Amino acid sequence: MAAASPNRVLMTSKLNPPTSRAVQVPRTDVVDKIMGASAARLVLVRAPAGFGKTTVMSQCMTRMEEQGMVTAWLTLDDADNDVSRFLWYLNAAVSQLTEDGKETGSPEDRTFTSTGDAALDIVARLSEHQSAFALFLDDFERVQDAAVLGLIREIVEHLPRRGQFIIGTRNLPELGLGRLRARGQLLEIDARQLRFTVEETTDFLISRRHLALTQEDLIRIHDRTEGWVTALWLASLALESHDSPEAFIERFSGADQTISDYLAYDVLALQPQPVRDFLLRTSILRHLNASICQALLPDTDAEAMLSHLASSHTFLTPLDNDENTYRYHSLFAEFLKAQLNAEHPEEIPALHRAASQWYENENRPVPAIDHALEGGDYDRALGLLRVHAANLLSQGRMRLLSKWFSTIPPEQLKQDEELQMTWVWALCFTRGPTEALEMLEETGLEQSTNPQIRPHVLAIRPLTLSMMDRQEEAIEIGERGLPELPTCQPFADMALINSMASSYSVMGLYNKARQLLDGARDAQGTYASSFNVMYSETVEGIIDMQEGRQRQAAARFRLAVGATRQASSFSQANGNAWAGVLHAGAIYEQNQLDLAARLLHVYGPLARDVGLPDHMLLSDIMLARIAFSKGEIDQAFRILTELEHLGHIRNLSRVVATTRLERSRLLLLQRRYEAARQELDRAGDTDLWQRVQTLRLPANDLEYRELSEIRMEIATGDPDKALAELDRELTYANDEQRFRRALKLKLLKAIALHRGTRLREALEIMADVLHVASSEGYLRLIVDEGAAAGTLVLLYSQSLREQGERTDPILAGYIQSLLDAFGPEIQEQAPASEPENTLLDPLTRKEIRVLQLLSEGYSNSAMAEKLFVSDSTVRTHLRNINSKLNASSRTQAVAIARRLGIV
Repeated sequence: MAAASPNRVLMTSKLNPPTSRAVQVPRTDVVDKIMGASAARLVLVRAPAGFGKTTVMSQCMTRMEEQGMVTAWLTLDDADNDVSRFLWYLNAAVSQLTEDGKETGSPEDRTFTSTGDAALDIVARLSEHQSAFALFLDDFERVQDAAVLGLIREIVEHLPRRGQFIIGTRNLPELGLGRLRARGQLLEIDARQLRFTVEETTDFLISRRHLALTQEDLIRIHDRTEGWVTALWLASLALESHDSPEAFIERFSGADQTISDYLAYDVLALQPQPVRDFLLRTSILRHLNASICQALLPDTDAEAMLSHLASSHTFLTPLDNDENTYRYHSLFAEFLKAQLNAEHPEEIPALHRAASQWYENENRPVPAIDHALEGGDYDRALGLLRVHAANLLSQGRMRLLSKWFSTIPPEQLKQDEELQMTWVWALCFTRGPTEALEMLEETGLEQSTNPQIRPHVLAIRPLTLSMMDRQEEAIEIGERGLPELPTCQPFADMALINSMASSYSVMGLYNKARQLLDGARDAQGTYASSFNVMYSETVEGIIDMQEGRQRQAAARFRLAVGATRQASSFSQANGNAWAGVLHAGAIYEQNQLDLAARLLHVYGPLARDVGLPDHMLLSDIMLARIAFSKGEIDQAFRILTELEHLGHIRNLSRVVATTRLERSRLLLLQRRYEAARQELDRAGDTDLWQRVQTLRLPANDLEYRELSEIRMEIATGDPDKALAELDRELTYANDEQRFRRALKLKLLKAIALHRGTRLREALEIMADVLHVASSEGYLRLIVDEGAAAGTLVLLYSQSLREQGERTDPILAGYIQSLLDAFGPEIQEQAPASEPENTLLDPLTRKEIRVLQLLSEGYSNSAMAEKLFVSDSTVRTHLRNINSKLNASSRTQAVAIARRLGIV
């Protein structure tokens, strides 16, 4: 009989619950409890191995389907710590829920979308699903990767009301359980609830396993096993072959960690020698079919042996819909491997070599390399890596490469400079530039005379320096390598060109950057890698963004994120953090906050892993702003605190200082002026900000010390002084062609004029801002300035209606989108006629300051103390304010002043 396709086997085993022939006792009480927890977003079935988690979940799945719910299943394994592989299978499971088709094939031998697109699509499809559904994830303890866990947290957070995740795991996963528990959205099923009762033990051993046991025997074995399901199953197997059940039960140990080993050994010892040998030697396999088992044991009739084991129900679980392919129970497989290591350690390398050879013949290099490494056959692993590493590198599978290289003894790698160089690249995009440079120096590759190595050395050092904010050094070193292009290494050539273009753009040398990028596109041709295509488009997108071409920049970022769609295998997203965070920024600018947050939860952790300062800042600051806009104030400040802490740990002073600027901005929006001032002062590293001003850094294009000081001056100080500073900054921004910054500065100028009660001038500036912003699609650039900007948008909209002129429908639609983004508080303000009439007599600076203190809740005496005046003087100011604003009370005066943007 022909062997089943390994691709089909892999899909079947992961996307269907196992067909257990062991314990089939209905767990009605536990299933009822899960079915009754309709408010729980997450059901956590947590217990040690062998407590029947999978059985309960399978029964629950069956019950749900009988009631018309849509369900899907995904069994996890260690390989799912590769975030892209995990996403591929999760997408296939979600396709079953959403009924939009199923994936086929294997991730090792087909093309996939980018990681970011896959994650976004999964979250969106589940969030939008209307009917009741449940997604089951089994063996969840196999996953420890932070990006995978972060994605699951994000999906659970955005599940619709009738959606549910049911997770089976041995440990307590990091999924924000405390928050879910506090909200009443978590149901926990633990080992105590999964243990068999005496009645269930009796039903299982007597009615289902047909063992001749007395009631006393049943009670004793139940007490010894404490209702542990797998222990009962293994005990039943052993009891079938024992003449004296009483003697067996007497010897049986109830210690949790020894039950499975003891029983498995006792059962294994009773097997015929050929069966025992087969079990031990095939234990290294995750999945068994006749073909691969025959490769490991050429002198055995593998097909007949599998058939025999399946018919005797011994340890094998057939994969659903494929009776010729099996897997061992995980506990038993672990025991078998331990026994193999104890009895025949000398055979293990040969077995892994045979498995590796079989996978190589099937053109599946990833498991082939895995088995070679597990068998300690480093020569074979290195041979396979020499063939496949370059392709894996161009696909961006940096995590996988780094994991492999970290298991190979350093002395083995010393014999191959090209693989050492691949490891340096992998380190750069998984552990950051510092470790990559250390590895480069330790290996001595910079002194290599190998012509295959020099192009990589020319490229990697300027790239790592650029990632560390050392742009001048990057350019100095990189320019020495540019004249040598092209070389024999297209990937390295393109990486050098792209990193130099990036450094040139940061230094403001846009023409040089564009020339290099154009040359890169022309030169890549058939040698183009998804990583370098992404990098080129991202760098030019940053230039477009800073020059104010927001729509074009957004298009480039979208193209960059999609670049890996043409990459084979499931391309790692580490490099895509460059494009992904910026693509999320473009989505954020369009005020699609939920969509932006989902992207950032995918790309942000990758940016932090690699250590990209700008992308770390952009990602977390956007997440903080999204949280703030939703009223999740504590969450916003927590995100910033964690970002600042990370900046300290990694000695990234710009990250620390910029985080403090953002915290000051949020405090300013809360009208917590003293706290905002203190935070701004803490960010005042003069040397740092002088350097930042000379660079074109994406995270600091709109947020830098001088602009923050202006914003503070407008809100709490002298608007006229702020206007003078704004004019200087505007002149500089326009001279440097930093037109996005100029637009932000014009907006602040309009706010400053309005605060100074110069409404007509403010609206003239605002008209210019809104026309430019409309053409380029800016929303958050304006909305992030808070109510002061929103009031001006409203006043401008009202002035257009009062003039009776026909408004450009595109501009009108854009203004309405802005007002919608600001929310109902802005749109509920009074008609536009009020500001002109009430401010015929402008407020003085002292009166504006009194209003500011009044809005913060200060009493008359407290205001007098702060202003160094008497109480009577404060009362005089208040009377004048009420008169000028046509207000009848302190509360009304503050309300009108806020509506007018004065406070």
